[in-house]
Amino acid sequence: MAMDGTEIERLIREAFPGGHVVIVDLAGDGDHFAARITAEQFRGLSRVRQHQMVYDALKGRMGGELHALALETLVPPAPLPA
Repeated sequence: MAMDGTEIERLIREAFPGGHVVIVDLAGDGDHFAARITAEQFRGLSRVRQHQMVYDALKGRMGGELHALALETLVPPAPLPA
């Protein structure tokens, strides 16, 4: 059974509180999604580690219920000095 986009979003939001998450169903088939996650938790980490953190948030569903997920992980801009 395919994973619903709202479930993907819920799991990622739980793992990255305060982050900004956008999920797009790329093919309209419920099987191929893109996720853009902006989160402070990514600051200072390699892109590989950031993606591992997202996969961890999906709790083993990647490759099973979730067939394909294109990831874009971002760090929010640092606040401007006062």
